[in-house]
Amino acid sequence: MRILLSLIVLLIGTSAAFADDGKTLLSAKVLWELERAGAPVVSPNGEMVVVPLTSYDEDNESETRLWLLANDGTGARRPITAQGSAASSPVFSPAGDQLAFISKRDKDEAGQIYLLPTAGPGEASKLTDVPTGVSALRWEGEYLYFISSVWPQHSWEEMADRLKAEKEDHISAFTWSEMPYSFFDHYLNEDRENHLFRIPAAGGEVEPVTEPLGLALMPAGTGAGDYDVSPDGKHLAFVTTSTPGAVYSNGDVFLVELGNKKARNLTSDNPANDYSPMFSPDGQQLAFARQRIVGFYGDQAKLMTYSLADGDMQMHQEGWDYGVSGLVWAPDGTGFYGTIDDQATRRVYRIPLDGSTPSPITKENDYGALSMAENGVLVAQRQSALHPVRIGTVNTQSGNFNRLDAFNDEVMAAVDAGSYESVTYKGHDGADIQMWVHYPPGFNPRKEYPLMMLIHGGPHGAISDNFHYRWNAQTFASWGYVTAWPNFHGSSGFGQDFVDSINPDWITKPYADVMAAADFLAEKAFIDEDRMVAAGGSYGGYLSSIILGKEHPFKALVIHAAVYDLYAQMSADFAVNMERFGPYWENPEIYREQSPHYYAESFKTPSLIIHGQNDLRVPVGQGFELYRTLQTKGVESRLVYYPDENHWILSRANSLHWYGEVRDWVSKFAEPGGK
Repeated sequence: MRILLSLIVLLIGTSAAFADDGKTLLSAKVLWELERAGAPVVSPNGEMVVVPLTSYDEDNESETRLWLLANDGTGARRPITAQGSAASSPVFSPAGDQLAFISKRDKDEAGQIYLLPTAGPGEASKLTDVPTGVSALRWEGEYLYFISSVWPQHSWEEMADRLKAEKEDHISAFTWSEMPYSFFDHYLNEDRENHLFRIPAAGGEVEPVTEPLGLALMPAGTGAGDYDVSPDGKHLAFVTTSTPGAVYSNGDVFLVELGNKKARNLTSDNPANDYSPMFSPDGQQLAFARQRIVGFYGDQAKLMTYSLADGDMQMHQEGWDYGVSGLVWAPDGTGFYGTIDDQATRRVYRIPLDGSTPSPITKENDYGALSMAENGVLVAQRQSALHPVRIGTVNTQSGNFNRLDAFNDEVMAAVDAGSYESVTYKGHDGADIQMWVHYPPGFNPRKEYPLMMLIHGGPHGAISDNFHYRWNAQTFASWGYVTAWPNFHGSSGFGQDFVDSINPDWITKPYADVMAAADFLAEKAFIDEDRMVAAGGSYGGYLSSIILGKEHPFKALVIHAAVYDLYAQMSADFAVNMERFGPYWENPEIYREQSPHYYAESFKTPSLIIHGQNDLRVPVGQGFELYRTLQTKGVESRLVYYPDENHWILSRANSLHWYGEVRDWVSKFAEPGGK
């Protein structure tokens, strides 16, 4: 009987993925056939858009090329970087006649700046030879600015020698005497600092910008959004921590007149993070985002402006119950456009500075990566659950989207991805909870289908109407499951009170919301309540571990990158912070109530445990501890361990394996398909 069951599962996992109409299903394999479009960059005159496009092959290799899309009505589009030469971070020159980008070519040991004429044809020319590599490009005036992780007070030659010595001495140790020591999937070198540099676009010597100030940029996760240069090239704004070495760093915005060796901290009065500085088109104002709760990433970001003329500082839209993100200045300097989490969508909003209420200019789907031309042409990414990222312009009056690319059209035309809808049900204490419900291709409401309940991470994030590669709900639906993804209490985009409602109690409301979602769907004639499973990652894995020890209707669980022991989470790069539970030695009772390992006595549901070795957000020991607990208790369980993956499963081969493991597990306990 066991052999027969294994054979059935094997056939389920490997059978041809075709819909009844002969089209291909949206399988995991199809996900990896799709090309992934990065953030678009529009030229100053709005006539050209450059997009990084990444493709993957069956050998687990990826390649990113830059594509030039015409915004002149011709529909012209072409790759402008050669195959075999990865390219990223494109920026236009102020005149729009050249493009700078980062590439690692020929004998480059690290990524360098290359220049390419936009008119074409032409070969890319190398501008830098920085041994520590470059990142986070900006082109302002005559200079290209970039960030590099360097040893302070060392010449480039000395740094090259040091890099060579590190390769040859075979010492792998890291040492630390302060925080932070890690970020997401890698450990930080305490001897190195992130600094800003610039080089004339015409060629010349690299000039340090922040090192002479005695201030480094943030120690981890730095990018082009961490600094800006005024349009006249006279001022620099950048983000650094005013509390170096602290357990919880406080990002502050500093302003300096270039050439001056003393920078001013503009935000010293705010103990929480200030970030994303942006000069206005006329250079007279500096905008940035502000949070007000220390160490709490779920705090709504508010829009701030600082006047360079008189030092006036203002907070805008303080009473608006949304957080600002993805901001770009309007060309006339009267406001911004931003991509705002809004009721399980991400919409483009107009955010004025005159005190009037921000208003959405798009209605559905998920928008991101805004880029604004000097003449007001607004370019964005747009995606939905049924289509990967598209690139186009957004009409700032009507919100109409004019698509410029044709990426993935051929692949998606052959796919039957099924359908989906947004529903609202009653959750904890009768609150309205939004949920995405995805239906299999060929869905027949007169049949009964199994349910796969997905539990999102965060918890202070949301499932938007977007195309998810790592947890694609339509792929799960293509296996024959109605797939549901609720935005439970704590999710963003539904107001700050909704976010705050689960702190410090991470369990009660989200658990109740998920159970209510299962009850809501079980009442539908097309759901077989005897074939229900649930799956979650990160916080979703944490809540799945809680569900494991409580009453629930699920026949099996998939628990990915789960926090199982809150005490042990102190070792993570993003540890349990003061705003949630406080330190465990001060609030042991909260940890006992909120930590899944205290519910182990009630564990009995078959569970698939998944974890990556390089996960520093939720260290891998969490997964091993949960698996050993289940095995010790005799609960049917399986551990999938990836020695080369982090919090996410990112390589093609491992991703296909991950989807296969999940499919085999849920199929074993909840047979797929309508009956």
